[in-house]
Amino acid sequence: MSCVHYKFSSKLNYDTVTFDGLHITLSDLKRQIMGREKLKAADCDLQITNAQTKEEYTDDEALIPKNSSVIIRRIPIGGLKSTSKTYVIDRSEPSGSSKAVCKTNSFPCLITHIFKLLSSGFVLKSFRKRFSCSSMLSLKPV
Repeated sequence: MSCVHYKFSSKLNYDTVTFDGLHITLSDLKRQIMGREKLKAADCDLQITNAQTKEEYTDDEALIPKNSSVIIRRIPIGGLKSTSKTYVIDRSEPSGSSKAVCKTNSFPCLITHIFKLLSSGFVLKSFRKRFSCSSMLSLKPV
């Protein structure tokens, strides 16, 4: 019996997949690892890299030699998204208005608005108005 040692990039210890022959195809290795780790093929894909050479295996028919060590990384089924987007947040407060500064519903803009509300004490005041002390035990709005 031949084997390939694998570990997820977030783990410390290696696990082993056994097979017959001198090589295993990338698709067979992925199938065995997903079965052992109880992962669903519909949820994610596996990125497999040789631990010694740092070579990434991309072809499903690529042959991985026996006694190799590989590093596994789960990736979304659609692939990795580019993180090169830049967000510009307008931090100026409009005069005489308590409305949100943002004109779009982007995530960074939402976070900025939430921090402004938290720093102004608005959330705490609103929380006190909506909940009474007796209802805090049941956590139901008054």
